[in-house]
Amino acid sequence: MFIQTEATPNPEVLKFLPGREVMGEGSRDFRDADDASASPLAAEIFAIPGVTRVFFGPDFITVGKLPGRDWAHVKAPILAAIMDHFTSGVALFAGDGEAVGHDEGAYEGETAQIVAEIKDLLDTRIRPAVAQDGGDILFSRFDAATGVVWLNMRGACSGCPSSTATLRAGVENMLKHYVPEVTRVEQTL
Repeated sequence: MFIQTEATPNPEVLKFLPGREVMGEGSRDFRDADDASASPLAAEIFAIPGVTRVFFGPDFITVGKLPGRDWAHVKAPILAAIMDHFTSGVALFAGDGEAVGHDEGAYEGETAQIVAEIKDLLDTRIRPAVAQDGGDILFSRFDAATGVVWLNMRGACSGCPSSTATLRAGVENMLKHYVPEVTRVEQTL
């Protein structure tokens, strides 16, 4: 098994491509070792000193590390954990391992149509581009009174120094262009 790695815009996050499906549909973000208990692979990666975050995408895994740690010391054990997992045949999740998607909050009438347009743009134009950098971006909520869209940035995008620029220059401009009811985009934490 050959696992490729790619740098991401976030210097503390590296993208691992195992050459096979990881999640298939959706994604899953593990913010700490307690979250990782749902996945044997995520738990194994969190056991590596210096690892701070693990994210499963459709066909990639992104791993965050502490700023003081050098990738030269962290990368090899992560590669070994990924290889061991995929060659062992162990399930990716133990128990409830559902992928996480957009928030499905209840919206009615015209607001429901606006939210559907926002989600469609995210799914067709924005999420594929963000996934190339090892992350994901999900709809959280829309405030029809103010026109503010709240989005959740995950994986390599979470905590990335350029995430604010991505939201403002890319995502906000596109949403405002195609959905005039959108006035601003904010990031949920």
